[in-house]
Amino acid sequence: MRPAKLAPLFATVRSLKGVGPKVEGLLNKLVGPRHEGAHARVIDLVWHLPVGVIDRPVVARIAEARVGGLATLEVTVAEHRPGGGSKWRSRAPYRVLVEDDAGGALELVYFKADPAYLKRLLPLGSRRLISGKLESYDGLLQMPHPDHVMAVDGAGGAALPSHEPVYPLTAGLTNTTLRKAVTNALAQMPDLPEWIDSGLLGQNAWPSFGEAIARLHAPATEADLLPSVPARARLAYDELLANQLALAVIRARLKRRAGRRLAAAGKLRKALIAALPFALTGAQRRALAEIDADLASPNRMLRLLQGDVGSGKTVVALLAMAAAAGSSITSTSYTAPTFAPDNFSCQGM
Repeated sequence: MRPAKLAPLFATVRSLKGVGPKVEGLLNKLVGPRHEGAHARVIDLVWHLPVGVIDRPVVARIAEARVGGLATLEVTVAEHRPGGGSKWRSRAPYRVLVEDDAGGALELVYFKADPAYLKRLLPLGSRRLISGKLESYDGLLQMPHPDHVMAVDGAGGAALPSHEPVYPLTAGLTNTTLRKAVTNALAQMPDLPEWIDSGLLGQNAWPSFGEAIARLHAPATEADLLPSVPARARLAYDELLANQLALAVIRARLKRRAGRRLAAAGKLRKALIAALPFALTGAQRRALAEIDADLASPNRMLRLLQGDVGSGKTVVALLAMAAAAGSSITSTSYTAPTFAPDNFSCQGM
């Protein structure tokens, strides 16, 4: 049974703030399980890691911004310039003229925009922090669909991240929308106890599980995305450890299942060994002893016989089968066969 504290992670993404039917459908396509009718869960967003990082430099003046690059500017809204007459879904873009304190100006350009929404977002005379890609069109500076438009607080700054993770996307889903959903998903992470030995954590400079997740979703440089960073290495170890623990539990359950006790008199095996043109090695004898102990147990045997090519795995398997076959033959009704070396082949053993 899954612990109750993990339940928020296995809720559907629809439970997250800001995720409606449309965004849910896109997230199902992007990170949801690949079987029909499955829905993306919060945990699926937690494991959807960034593949890049955006650096948003703050530029003091519009004149210092580089065309073709990202720029973050503090501006004043000077004028709204609707396009296409009264029909706000016309092809003509809606433009908003903004200016900085040094007299620089540029236009924010919105296609298929809602004028009422833009007037609420960018009131005339308001101070705003804008961030996006700066372009030049017909000799004029413009910023089409800024990534961020934020009100400037009284101290002259706003809570705009200087670095922003870039995620794998699907058609119709923007990085901003996905980033908000991931942020809300990370808020659902419970405080989990540490399951890795403290000495191993210190030896490798690994963070806690929750901190590792948080670091990978907040890269500051491209180097933070490398597989060798401590946060990613720690999560890789977690995955390996979890897989091995799961296999150990499965093996333990299988070994507890009732089997048939096989205790052979050993005459058939002895006859086979006597007919071999070589002597068994010490490793082969030890492997057979362990197999005999498993066969004598009331539980089912679960064993892997491993060895190099030519090490003699096949003859060990043959002798194990001989023990199983001989276990149902009583000493009074059985006479060991005679194997002549001339007609007894051990190829591949």
